[in-house]
Amino acid sequence: MTDRSVNNFLSYDPSWTRRGFLRTAAAVTAAPALAAAPALIAADPAAAAGELPGFPQGVALYRSAYRNWAGDITAAGLWACAPAAPEQVAAVVDWAWRHGWTVRPRGASHGWSPLTIPAGTRAGSRVLLVDTAPHLTGLSLESGSAVRAGTGVTLEALLTFLEGHGLGLTATPAPGDLTLGGALAIDAHGTAVPAEGERRLPGHTYGSLSNLVLELTAVVWDAGRGAYVLRTFRRDEADTAALLAHLGRSLVTEVVLRVGADTNLRCVSRTDIAARELFAAPGAGGRTFERFLRESGRVEAIWFPFTEFPWLKVWSMAPVRPRGARHVTSPYNYPFSDRLPTPVADLVGRLVSGAAWSLAPLLGAAQYEAAALGLVATGSADLWGPSKNTLLYLRPTTLRVHANGYAVLTRRAEVQRVVAGFTAFYRRRLAAYAARGRFPVNGAVEIRVTGLDRPADTGLTGARAPLLSALRPVPDRPEWDTAVWLDVLTLPGTPYAEAFYRELEGYLLAAHDGTRSLVRVEWSKGWGYTERAAWSDARVLGEAVPRSFGGAWGEAAEVLRRLDPHRVYGSPLLDRLFGS
Repeated sequence: MTDRSVNNFLSYDPSWTRRGFLRTAAAVTAAPALAAAPALIAADPAAAAGELPGFPQGVALYRSAYRNWAGDITAAGLWACAPAAPEQVAAVVDWAWRHGWTVRPRGASHGWSPLTIPAGTRAGSRVLLVDTAPHLTGLSLESGSAVRAGTGVTLEALLTFLEGHGLGLTATPAPGDLTLGGALAIDAHGTAVPAEGERRLPGHTYGSLSNLVLELTAVVWDAGRGAYVLRTFRRDEADTAALLAHLGRSLVTEVVLRVGADTNLRCVSRTDIAARELFAAPGAGGRTFERFLRESGRVEAIWFPFTEFPWLKVWSMAPVRPRGARHVTSPYNYPFSDRLPTPVADLVGRLVSGAAWSLAPLLGAAQYEAAALGLVATGSADLWGPSKNTLLYLRPTTLRVHANGYAVLTRRAEVQRVVAGFTAFYRRRLAAYAARGRFPVNGAVEIRVTGLDRPADTGLTGARAPLLSALRPVPDRPEWDTAVWLDVLTLPGTPYAEAFYRELEGYLLAAHDGTRSLVRVEWSKGWGYTERAAWSDARVLGEAVPRSFGGAWGEAAEVLRRLDPHRVYGSPLLDRLFGS
């Protein structure tokens, strides 16, 4: 970063100095993380008895608000409960069926799509939230290569437990506050493929977290007993494949995961490579995305709108601390992204409160400068330590934005083509909108790459791939071994955002139609766009999404219906996807 660019950034606010930046960073680092579990305020017994007669005794029951990650899906005054054990979960679900209620599992609510509840859900709706985070948090080692975990445990707690036993994962999502159950429901992922010459370590996978499951326990319908009961499924059972990424169409209480030895990772951040070089067409040479992927296997690009230099993060396996790398003993080492620096926060406020959406280019520049300066000011550009401490980097205090999300399945050799095509289309359309005085994007483009869900990674004979994971291999295209994840972020309520997202989605569906590559939606994020709303395009929901999974779609739908024939776990979006 040049002295001139530092001065430009600091000029946004005369009080914003290097010393002030460091003070703010330290304060953010010391701040406690937001709790995933909601406050448990017991319900009035008389009110509960009147509205929920016969509710299982001993289960904590209370009124609760609901808010998704971006805050664009909210509800107040819903009934919620916090079962203390899996047996209580089964009792609650069976009660719900008998009394005509719908059950919606809730973890950290760190998602965008209305898989849990839709916008407009009102108090008085017969919707019961079942909170897993307060009590379903048990952790224990099954062996040296497996861990048993309650689905309410957070990823940070799980990884901390594993680290204490010398174990870890290859890749994880960036937020540590996600509950394990929520992450598994939507095939959560990180960013990792094998680097050149790298061999997969036992107990690890380059696919989604769902691909690590050896066994799970869920509450399902038992026709013989005429009730919803707990049932344990092994990974080699046919029905398990539908539950590994069930989208909230079931309720899993406990899982056993395959794990492997922990590794030390180095994470180097760079902000000096132009997007035109990093995202160049295949064969261009230079410092391309593919080059870093080949060398390290673990890459993420964060490209702020209307800027030319992305924030590139490159992880690599490093048993010994490299010279110059800072040893980190805890996660969340980018405080400037956890809580916005004053110049960025001021611009966000002006965009939202003043509807000054044309400031998007200035906000993009400010976000880039915050990252570039922040990496230097906090000594975060070169980090090294146990995997957890470099893989988890996003706190709940970060800027809450809407995100669309897609995975493009392709050959490893085609990654640069996918990235170059998408970024070129994005750049052209963003410029075209801006030329008309429209600024639909004010957040970053995020690009990550993973392997696919290979069941053999579990080491369990007969294991099957998750039916509804975006990373499910395509049977007749074995050469497709890689997924490129593409997300575009913007503030909720940004004008023209849905129309812009619709164009991006149309491009992806046309460019990756199953001939050379295939696009699937990222369940937890935005997709199915009309000109005005996400998750609304009938062609995408009814045709494109099911078609992208081939025969696995119908198989999963049949299993989920059979395990929940009374649609206790239904929601409007799930009913549209799978039929009522």
